[in-house]
Amino acid sequence: METDGRWGCYVHVPWCRARCPYCHFYVVTEGEERQPAFVEQVLREHHWRSSAFAGPAHTLYLGGGTPSRLQPDVLTRLLRGIATQPGAEISAEVNPEDLTPQWLQAAQQAGLNRISLGVQTLGPAASRRLGRAHTRAQAQQAMQLLARSSLRSWSTDLIFAVPGQTLPDLDADLQAVIDGGAPHVSIYGLTIEPDTAFARARARGSLPDVAPELWRRMYDHIVQRLTDAGLQRYEVSNFARPSHRCVHNELYWTARPYMGLGPGAHGYAPDGTRTINAPDLAVYLDRHPPPAQTEHPTPRQAAADLVLCSLRGVDGLDLDRLQRTGHRLDPGTLTALVKGGLAVRTANRLSLADAGFPVADGVVRRLLDTLMQVGAHPGEPDRLG
Repeated sequence: METDGRWGCYVHVPWCRARCPYCHFYVVTEGEERQPAFVEQVLREHHWRSSAFAGPAHTLYLGGGTPSRLQPDVLTRLLRGIATQPGAEISAEVNPEDLTPQWLQAAQQAGLNRISLGVQTLGPAASRRLGRAHTRAQAQQAMQLLARSSLRSWSTDLIFAVPGQTLPDLDADLQAVIDGGAPHVSIYGLTIEPDTAFARARARGSLPDVAPELWRRMYDHIVQRLTDAGLQRYEVSNFARPSHRCVHNELYWTARPYMGLGPGAHGYAPDGTRTINAPDLAVYLDRHPPPAQTEHPTPRQAAADLVLCSLRGVDGLDLDRLQRTGHRLDPGTLTALVKGGLAVRTANRLSLADAGFPVADGVVRRLLDTLMQVGAHPGEPDRLG
């Protein structure tokens, strides 16, 4: 694995008020009295894994689950127990109904300097369908609190293409976050994941699919509205004002290493080893070190990961870096994508054109289908895979 020494630390906090019907992450809805034990185990795991990483983390990100379910003293112990570089971005995902001035003050005193606010929607009908607990007023109050705070940055998360959602409904959500002053917006098209309540509802025929044409109209509308408001797209689903990009997520999108801590967390060590912790809180707490699967990607898998991650962002794929993995992209496929207006090629970089972002998954699949070894001729099999 190629790295410039930067790495991030991700902590999976599993507690949630309830499981949302679209959520496929590992969460638990009870046992919050185990939070102190959880934090101590996370700190032990951090110490155990630190030998594989150089120096303190450059970013720290608490995801979940709902990190705002952590009590302030527990959160303080966690944030102060993980060493980070001076000036590191330290983020947490927060739900509007949990955010109080007291919680925010304690979090900032402990070192938190960035918040990702999980609004998802402010529309009553879409909110009920998504199983959200907060009201529109709570979401607006949370944004007002963050806008007045001394945080380095903050973000609002939205979901679009919710069954039953109209373009005016989406526009109302966008207007609310623009009016709220969010310097960063992450907005995701609803995906029906296996083994979720939505997947079961779809199988029963009680959850209608959103027409592809409406999905595309919604995405294009999002890009236009947020761009007009001064937020620039820097990744397929992420928009930010200058200096407000999420540094931690950019490590993912440039295939940089990160330490994954907590039940169900994934990690990517500097030597290229991938780790997946067991998604079970009881097992996580009882085992020292906690059990994890390890994977050692083949050269082709490492190259595919680099293509998949890099092309999500506006900075694109470093073709020289790809070649150092022993792979390259098929010249004919590159030419076709550029001529088709889906990609832009410079001397050593490939990035998506504006028309390529809405169909990014298809563009990446097309490139991966023709990924070649360095020195191979088009059509030859990749024997490194």
